[in-house]
Amino acid sequence: MKKNLNAIVFAIAIIIAAVILGDAYVNRNKAKGSISVTGLGSKNFTSDLIVWEGNFTSESSELKTAFNNLEKDKKIILNYLIGKGIDKSQIVFDAVSTSKNQREKYSSSGKYMGMEFLGYHLTQKLSIESKDVSKITKLSREITELLNKGINFYSFSPRYYYTKLADLKIEMISKATEDARLRAEKIALNSGGKLGKLKSARMGIFQITGQNSKEDYSWGGTFNTSSLKKTASITMKLNYNAK
Repeated sequence: MKKNLNAIVFAIAIIIAAVILGDAYVNRNKAKGSISVTGLGSKNFTSDLIVWEGNFTSESSELKTAFNNLEKDKKIILNYLIGKGIDKSQIVFDAVSTSKNQREKYSSSGKYMGMEFLGYHLTQKLSIESKDVSKITKLSREITELLNKGINFYSFSPRYYYTKLADLKIEMISKATEDARLRAEKIALNSGGKLGKLKSARMGIFQITGQNSKEDYSWGGTFNTSSLKKTASITMKLNYNAK
């Protein structure tokens, strides 16, 4: 009787062990579920800093004459800018750049005879950096008035920046992360499961484009400086465990 009881207990133990091992084998080979989503954060904003540049030139066969003429033009330009309400401390003049105007010289028979000196060409650049974006934008459009004063002035297109870019980037990351989490929760709910712990998070490239423009994103990140009004965007890729 005792031998039969021991045999029964042993058989039951074998069956239980087989069930446990079998379940462990199935779970070991069962792939863990995961959900990967990409969220987008974007915001429109207006630039709060402008940088505008231009240059003016002078030419003469005599270097001293060319320099004196450039100095006269500089005073006229400075007075013009101050008259437009620009603070003198905001106007920065770079060093004068000097080059020689030359051309190739040939004889009547077409033989090369070297370079012919035509005179000196002097250039000076100025720049203005200001938070009064509207005033400097208006100035950059009116600067051609200097042509009527006989000054050879060339104006570059203004560049627009945003001084709170670091704060904006943090805000975009937060929006993109929240967008991705909501997408993941919806996917889990629609599939009859639950969202587990976050496994990994990867941030995309920060992009700044002109509002309503057709600018393309780039792998290194687009940083628009030509538009006053811009759109900032960033993506976040999140990977969750699925229950």
